[in-house]
Amino acid sequence: MANLTSVSGFLLMGFSADHKLQILHALLFLVTYLLALTGNLLIITITTLDHRLHSPMYYFLKHLSLLDLCFISVTVPQSIANSLMNNGYISLGQCILQVFFFIALASSEVAILTVMSYDRYVAICQPLHYETIMDPCACRHAVIAVWVAGGLSGLMHAAVNFSIPLCGERVIHQFFCDVPQMLKLACSYEFINEIAVAAFTTSTAFICLTSIVLSYIRIFSAVLRIPSSEGRTKVFSTCLPHLFVVTFFLSAAGFEFLRPPSESQSAMDLMFSIFYTVIPPTLNPVIYLNLRNEALKAALRKILSKEEFTQRKMHLKVIFKL
Repeated sequence: MANLTSVSGFLLMGFSADHKLQILHALLFLVTYLLALTGNLLIITITTLDHRLHSPMYYFLKHLSLLDLCFISVTVPQSIANSLMNNGYISLGQCILQVFFFIALASSEVAILTVMSYDRYVAICQPLHYETIMDPCACRHAVIAVWVAGGLSGLMHAAVNFSIPLCGERVIHQFFCDVPQMLKLACSYEFINEIAVAAFTTSTAFICLTSIVLSYIRIFSAVLRIPSSEGRTKVFSTCLPHLFVVTFFLSAAGFEFLRPPSESQSAMDLMFSIFYTVIPPTLNPVIYLNLRNEALKAALRKILSKEEFTQRKMHLKVIFKL
């Protein structure tokens, strides 16, 4: 530990010092990562290839899956490699990049979930103006704003966090470069700037959460006025997946970042970090493909059908001949 922490990098303690348990952790994370990779790539492929899904709702869903794919790729592959090699060392450059992309993608995910809730609000509460409000140009601008806002948030956190003087050994009791854990290494009263940036980010996240809650209050009040049960079921089928995703991601992340910091890291702390870093990107495709979303299921069956596969194969042959 002394040799590892005397240089500019950090030592990630991970889940266990026992190499056998590290191998088990690596295998579990590998399976989870492959599931997340497959599910999110599947949604990206379906929403790209099927022209019936070229609507704002599925356009935003495609970017949510892309964000999830990138988000889980920031922490899990590095953790798998560290466990397999029985070496928790991470260089300063890797840690800076990990913090930047982690915060940027997490912020972008909160933003895209807010945009998706607004899209459902307009579709259900203002259906006559939906095509005007959510036109392709507005959707593109919204997605660009999501990615830019996330990038700026990640840049602020990375710049401020790594300008703080650190005291003591550079040991992080996590499986990735977690900002709250890194602040425990800071010298006393030296992280006021990071607190200010965190307060700004938390305020922005609270505004997003308030927007989501208000959107769904209006959505549910409008849905309950629909006379037919079939109509209510159809509307709920497009809203419930998004509501599950929002609730799970924001509740897990909010609990982790808003609870009082503890001096020692427990197994429960590691479990909660998994709940907002690993589980949401893995569950999101399952939720959207299973909670009565018939359009996605039909598109998946069509893409996997033999006729569609043969047709696309012939189309590719024509392209390559040209």
